[in-house]
Amino acid sequence: MLISLMFGVLWRKEQVKNIKTNLWVCLDGSPPAYHLDRGYGTGINNWLVHIEGGGWCNNVTTCLARKNNRLGSSKYMVKQLAFSGILNNKANFNPDFYNWNRVKVRYCDGASFTGDVEAVNPVTKLHYRGARVFLAVMEDLLAKGMKNAENAVLSGCSAGGLAAILHCDSFKALLPMGTKVKCFSDAGYFINTKDVSGAQHIEAFYHDVVSTHGSAKNLPRSCTSRMKPSLCFFPQYVAREIRTPLFIINAAYDSWQIKNILAPGVADPHGTWHNCKTDINKCSATQLQTMQGFRLEFIRALYGLGVSTSRGYFINSCYAHCQTEMQETWYRSDSPKLNNKTIAKAVGDWFYDRSPFQKGDCPYPCDRTCHNRVFDPQEHTLV
Repeated sequence: MLISLMFGVLWRKEQVKNIKTNLWVCLDGSPPAYHLDRGYGTGINNWLVHIEGGGWCNNVTTCLARKNNRLGSSKYMVKQLAFSGILNNKANFNPDFYNWNRVKVRYCDGASFTGDVEAVNPVTKLHYRGARVFLAVMEDLLAKGMKNAENAVLSGCSAGGLAAILHCDSFKALLPMGTKVKCFSDAGYFINTKDVSGAQHIEAFYHDVVSTHGSAKNLPRSCTSRMKPSLCFFPQYVAREIRTPLFIINAAYDSWQIKNILAPGVADPHGTWHNCKTDINKCSATQLQTMQGFRLEFIRALYGLGVSTSRGYFINSCYAHCQTEMQETWYRSDSPKLNNKTIAKAVGDWFYDRSPFQKGDCPYPCDRTCHNRVFDPQEHTLV
């Protein structure tokens, strides 16, 4: 076990746990890892397990590229990690979960913890073992005290938010019958839609992810029994059948989806969308109209799940991606709000059954509480 000491106002001791075995490993064969900050006081038997995001790899070439960074190998992960937002340990920054056992599961398999291929190519030495990693981490946490959980949450951001959806019911099944279990997905509701060229780019990409990683057997059977497995990587086709209460946090103009699903580089060879994707204020009227169409498709994909009193959602009209991990968008005086509630307040009220929350936003640019992302023009995308 690696122990990392964190110093400063917002920090406590963090533990980085490496699980040593060759059965459940990162893409490069290194052990998976997580950061744990122990709960205290009334939260000592409550657990929040948050899964890191980071896109996916869909073939040998893209998976090999991840072998040499933190998204494919624990060798490159930092040993010290700041816990903020939903992972913060101070009541004034995270009122409902601050004293829980808070875990950040590091992401190093490239398929939202769904892969499971026994064979390892002797040339590439790639290991597709994400589903085994997820189970190994959960079993390790159970042994650390999660088996006594009174309340438990599985959450995640981006690809981790998708993992939180896909593994929601299986996470609940690992915990004692009396545990109150719910799941949060932050920026993990990726929709199946055409790009600006009219191609089904993301559908083809997910098909390759599922095929490369052998993910089919680890996707929810309620979905794979009625459609091809690669479609079951899309929340709009699987979330309706999830029995565990689920809260979906997403920007209707999700910046990752605009950049990689609506207007990926392959669909925009002349770079006409480049400035718009970098800063929504630089979008032309025509581009904004296209983005308004994407928002409507996103809302239809969400509402297609049907009515459920156990489900919550916070869908704001911001150009953003992952809003629970950053303090400024999770819980602060100037944080994004819907119905005059921050994301933290809406999620907390829903988890503790103080009040339901199912709110969407008016179209851009009406929401003045947004923290719209502005990207480095040189930034590279992951798809």
